[in-house]
Amino acid sequence: CGQLRLYAGMLTDGSWVDARIDHADPARQPLAKPDTRSMLRPVGPVVVFGASNFPMAYSTAGGDTASALAAGCPVIVKAHPAHPGTAELVAGAVLAAAARTGMPDGVFSMLYDAGHEVGQALVIHPRVKAVGFTGSRAGGRALMDLAAARPDPIPIFAEMSSVNPVFLLPGALAERGEKIAAGLAASVTMGVGQFCTNPGLVIVDRSSDTAVFREELTKLISAAAPGVMLTAGICRNYALGRGRLGALPGVTKLGAAPETGGNHGSPAVYAVDAATVLGSDAYTEEIFGPSTLLITADGPAEMLALAESFEGQLTATVHGTAADLAGAAELLTMLEQRAGRLVCNGFPTGVEVNHSIVHGGPYPATSDGRSTSVGAGAILRFVRPVCWQDFPDAALPAELQEANPLGLARTLNGRRA
Repeated sequence: CGQLRLYAGMLTDGSWVDARIDHADPARQPLAKPDTRSMLRPVGPVVVFGASNFPMAYSTAGGDTASALAAGCPVIVKAHPAHPGTAELVAGAVLAAAARTGMPDGVFSMLYDAGHEVGQALVIHPRVKAVGFTGSRAGGRALMDLAAARPDPIPIFAEMSSVNPVFLLPGALAERGEKIAAGLAASVTMGVGQFCTNPGLVIVDRSSDTAVFREELTKLISAAAPGVMLTAGICRNYALGRGRLGALPGVTKLGAAPETGGNHGSPAVYAVDAATVLGSDAYTEEIFGPSTLLITADGPAEMLALAESFEGQLTATVHGTAADLAGAAELLTMLEQRAGRLVCNGFPTGVEVNHSIVHGGPYPATSDGRSTSVGAGAILRFVRPVCWQDFPDAALPAELQEANPLGLARTLNGRRA
């Protein structure tokens, strides 16, 4: 509901269309200057794939749907087979709202399937102009390849994979190691680890006083209650991922909650040296569930090398004192290149829905690192700029008319007005 209200506020204000006007100058030499005016317009019908891990926020009426509707695009949702009942209930609310507010028939619709055929057919349908997806890297890549192979390729805005590294600098660990451990354990186990911003990697400096932190994190993770995961498939893949990680050379299991069977995911924490991680990408693959890997680095140079080796991420977190941060300029610059959101002295789970948030990042966090799937900026995925040159005022959209009948903030001859 908060996401829908955010976009409703943007539409009420109207300035998000980025109206720009450059007046003509017939006397300009050597060539006369034309009158040009531009604004953002909807791309057309958008397909939204429901997410297995978020039946509400990223599915039927979630951020993709809300931003596409706000942009002026009809939306077709492909319901996720993990929660068809929830999808149907929310779709009924959307359709009721559309009817009550006089929206055109077809502004919203939803289809179901238990495989891939419906989704594939939607992506290649010639009237579909963009896709929003949250899911696995394999699923996102398959959609990207389908869209690229169309006679008219379309953009796929896919959120796919992220391990959200957390860097713990020496001063912060010495000052509040036990408190950081408590916050990290809560972040790792929140929602049984099924947040796309779950902190899957934790990096510390070997020279730090890590004993209190490591002991407290191990104790809290081991004492955490296993939780029911969203689907049997997610739970099975989590178990396989943990087994794969635990079998890698150099990895030690520091602690884990008891296994209780069923579809319960048991929290766990592992440890490894940075030099080992730098030798193979296998250590930094996403494990979707309540586990994390503690990586010990030999000083700032190796921490920087780790950051440089990481793939694109949704988030990167740094815990540090003022002195720590002042000495970590290179690390922070590198993390800026690797992640869409940098978190200082906090934890990445939980995404604020507002005008400045970025929930995206370089590939493979998302298919297009210039985009966000949360917040006001998400609307920009489903629009394109259109320019009108030398049109009479009456034939222009109201947003671009000279009298500014909608009272929008606009850019006039290069200046905001």
